[in-house]
Amino acid sequence: MKMKLLAVLIPSLFLATSAMAQTTTTDKAASERSPTATEKDKMHTPTAEDRAKNREAVSDTTVTGKVKSALAADVGLKTVTEIHVETDHSGIVTLSGKVGSADMKKRAEQVAKKVNGVKSVKNKIEVSKS
Repeated sequence: MKMKLLAVLIPSLFLATSAMAQTTTTDKAASERSPTATEKDKMHTPTAEDRAKNREAVSDTTVTGKVKSALAADVGLKTVTEIHVETDHSGIVTLSGKVGSADMKKRAEQVAKKVNGVKSVKNKIEVSKS
């Protein structure tokens, strides 16, 4: 009985040791190899162009937020919730949505034009008589 147990146990230990040695070698080889193209992309250091694009995205978001705040703060427009604001990379603000009168449409455009960072306004707001 002991002989059978040893006959099974010894080869099992040998296989387990061999498998562990192979795993350690594979891990070591992986850590010593040079990074792949995908890994290099992940380690990419931002260039001046990348930083400029990020600034543009942040400034677009900032301009959009400022326009929305200005519209909400305006006495004649603060109850209007259906005006949507989008800003492109060059400071052009697009207003869309629906308002109750032509005066509100015009007022929204005037308020948006006064916001710092807005170069021009595309007023696509619709007047609905509801």
